[in-house]
Amino acid sequence: MTRLALTTFLSLLLLSACQADWHTQDISPLMPPLAFQLTDETGQQTTANDYLGKINLVFFGFTHCQSACPATLSRLASLLDALPQSQRQQINVLFVSVDPRRDSPQQLTQYTKGFGSRFIGLTGTQDQLQTLHKRYRITYGYGNASPTGSYMVSHSAGVFVFAKDGSAQLLLQPNDSSKAIIADLRRLSSKR
Repeated sequence: MTRLALTTFLSLLLLSACQADWHTQDISPLMPPLAFQLTDETGQQTTANDYLGKINLVFFGFTHCQSACPATLSRLASLLDALPQSQRQQINVLFVSVDPRRDSPQQLTQYTKGFGSRFIGLTGTQDQLQTLHKRYRITYGYGNASPTGSYMVSHSAGVFVFAKDGSAQLLLQPNDSSKAIIADLRRLSSKR
C-alpha cells in the first residue's frame, strides 16, 4: 500500500512538473480544494465558501514574525500593485495565523491593514490549525518560551494559490521571480 501511494504521488509530481503552462509550481493535481472553518478579523466564524469567487492567496504565518512574514506579505502587496485594478480586485490574501495564542482577531486586523485592503487575517483553534496542517501539508512549530514568555514560531514559507472556484492551483515560493508570479496571477484572473 505504501509503495502504491508513493508511486502515485511521484507520478503526480512528475506530471505537474511537465506542465509548462504555469511559471510557478502547479499543485492542482496534488492538493485538495480550499476548505476551512476559522475566525476572521471581526471575531466571526468564517469558512472557505465565504471567499469563493475570488482568487485566494493563502499564507500561514504569525504577527510576531520578524522576517519571513512581513517580507512575504510586503512582496505580495507589491505584486498586487503591479496588476491592473480589475485583476487586483479579484484577489484576496488570506493570512492564516499559526500562533492563535498571541494572534487575536484585533491583533490580526492591526497587522494586515498595513499591507492593504485585500489582506485578511484569519485565526483558529489548535484543532482547526491541525486540520489545515494535515490538509495542505504545511509545517509549523513552537520554540521554548523565554523567561519573558516570548517564543519563536517556525513555519512554511510558501503561498498557496486557489482559483475562484476554490480549487488548488499554484504554490508560490520565495525564490519565484516577480515576473513569473505576476504572469500566473494575470492568467488565473482571466479565467472565469
